[in-house]
Amino acid sequence: MNWDVVISGGGPVGLMLACELRLENVNVLVVERLAEPDPTIKAGSVNLTTAEAFYRRGLLPAVDAVVQQNFAKIQEFLKSRGGGGPKPAIPVGHFAGIMVASHGVDFGDPAFRDVGPAANVVVIQQQAVEAILAERAAELGVEVRRGVEVTGFDADDDGVTVRIGDEEVRTSWLVGADGGRSFVRKHAGFAFPGTDPAVTGRQALAEVTGTDALPGGWQHGNGGLYVHGPMPGRILTVEFDGPPEDRDSPVTAQELEDSFRRVSCADVRVTKVHSATRFTDNARQATTYRQGRVLLAGDAAHVHSPFGGQGLNLGIGDAVNLGWKLAATIHGWAPDGLLDTYTTERHPIGEWVLEWTRAQVALMRSDVRTKALRQVVTDLLLTDDGATYLAKKLSGVLHRYPIEGEHDLTGRGAPDFAFADGTRLGEHLQDGRALLLDLADNAGLRATAKGWAGRVTTLTAKCDSEPTLTGVLIRPDGHIAWAREDGATTGLEAALHRWFGEPA
Repeated sequence: MNWDVVISGGGPVGLMLACELRLENVNVLVVERLAEPDPTIKAGSVNLTTAEAFYRRGLLPAVDAVVQQNFAKIQEFLKSRGGGGPKPAIPVGHFAGIMVASHGVDFGDPAFRDVGPAANVVVIQQQAVEAILAERAAELGVEVRRGVEVTGFDADDDGVTVRIGDEEVRTSWLVGADGGRSFVRKHAGFAFPGTDPAVTGRQALAEVTGTDALPGGWQHGNGGLYVHGPMPGRILTVEFDGPPEDRDSPVTAQELEDSFRRVSCADVRVTKVHSATRFTDNARQATTYRQGRVLLAGDAAHVHSPFGGQGLNLGIGDAVNLGWKLAATIHGWAPDGLLDTYTTERHPIGEWVLEWTRAQVALMRSDVRTKALRQVVTDLLLTDDGATYLAKKLSGVLHRYPIEGEHDLTGRGAPDFAFADGTRLGEHLQDGRALLLDLADNAGLRATAKGWAGRVTTLTAKCDSEPTLTGVLIRPDGHIAWAREDGATTGLEAALHRWFGEPA
């Protein structure tokens, strides 16, 4: 059978990309080597830009239901330790284990304007995200084959012949979303430079005794860091003793107990392990995300330590950016160079994440000089300006694509505009189409966009939250490609050509 796209990897990134492609009627096959979803403890939260991506595709109710369950579990954990209250206080995040509370953040900063209901989504496990996306993929008709894997492929100018177990399929495009040890990346020969690991991290959900006297949050201990909570049974350690000798052997209760004891100097006992994993601070990034008919997304394109919780967010951002561009290429209306903007726009954000995690590892060290520096950084982050800076960086609201335009919103993720009819922007983006907002009942604007009617939906509305705006062009990934406040259409036709090709 011939496919438009074969995606190697059925985790959250591969599934999100498949859903984006199916919204544009692309014939897509997802191949996942695991027969069942991986239960191993992984990411436990998402940032604002990821929550917005889910919101714009109608997934927020399912996501929020899990978030509320997690809040209840966190509250239960805090009460068991003598804390808690009507609702658990969730910090905005941490830098090198320095926790920063939300009460110091200036949410009136322009970067946070009109964030909408996605701002309430924080704590959700990667497995829950994967389950929600798997259900949506099934609703959209995505074929997912589990328990098989890509074992080889040959790419040419017209497509890719992919070997899946004993079968060969032909596809126009192959996407590697198959993790940090990506077979697709290695087989295609993508360059993957970076820095070698210096730490061993261990994270688990386990049954642990002897933790009653341990403080909450990230704690600097003997040669590393440790965390107990914020969910019942969750423990984490980081030790600066180099990478583990064996990444693949099961993480035992004894290994977890020994590591936790070394770092915390507490008399703890790990009696049972429900889920555990090792990780390092290996930081590498593909020099390009595309080679001919083969593309990379998620951890296949970039690996780094989990500090700051950016991995899942980075991968979802890749999928949302790539999906509509690849669909446009397949349907034949993509302008020249559109698919290459995937690397142009996403590579700098991946590069920032790698540098962000490297800086945290440097600040986590326990020597006397690093301890002195950490105190200085702590003092800065606990100021209102420092807390706001961290919140903006971690949330993703500062990410901006290099899109030409005079308005300060150009290149930014679109605020969740509130309209006079009671709807918000996110509700109008669920079909995955680009959206042109006519906010001044401008017949000239509508006439300019008429030729792109099959690719760009025009919405005439009154914007209550941004009354000075008269027109906004929003790409399918939620980023603004053009905006005006003076009622003119100058630059609109050029933006439509740039992102959506020739008019039909």
